[in-house]
Amino acid sequence: MDHGHMDHGDMDHGDGAMDDMCSMNMLFTWDTTNLCIVFRSWHVRSTASLIFSLAAVVLLAVGYEAMRALSRRYETAVAHRIDSVPNAVTETTPFFTSGQNQTPAAQRAHLIKGLLYALQTFYAFMLMLVFMTYNGWVMLAVSIGAFVGYVLFGQATPATRDNACH
Repeated sequence: MDHGHMDHGDMDHGDGAMDDMCSMNMLFTWDTTNLCIVFRSWHVRSTASLIFSLAAVVLLAVGYEAMRALSRRYETAVAHRIDSVPNAVTETTPFFTSGQNQTPAAQRAHLIKGLLYALQTFYAFMLMLVFMTYNGWVMLAVSIGAFVGYVLFGQATPATRDNACH
C-alpha cells in the first residue's frame, strides 16, 4: 500500500521542534540533552541552566533535611511542654477518638504534627521524582544536598536511617 499521498496533519519533521522536547530516560545517563526535571517548564537547555538546576536540586535536598529538623524540634518542644504540665495527658491519644482524654493544646499539636508529616512525605516523594530523572548529575545533586542538609541540620539524627522515601 502506498502511503505517499496521505495527509499527516501538523506533523513537522524538519524544523527541529522535536529537538526541544523533554527526554524521558528510564536508564542511567549523564546526557543532559533535553533534560527536564519533574516539570516540562524545568527544561535544561544550556550549561548555565544545568548548573543553576543542579544548585536548585542541592538546595531542595537541603530544604528537606531542614524540614525534618523542624519537625523533630517541634515534637521535642511538644513533648517537653506536655511533660511539664502536672497530670498531663499524653499527646499520643488518637485524634479520632472522643477527644475527652486530650487537651485542646494536645489536639492542636497532633494536627500540626500530622501536617508536618504530610509535608515531609510530599517533599520526599518530590525528591524521589527528581532522582528518578535517572540523570547522574541530578542524582549527585540530590545526594550532595542530602549530605549538606545532614551536616547542617542532622545533629540529632542517627546517620543509619531507613532509606525509605519518607
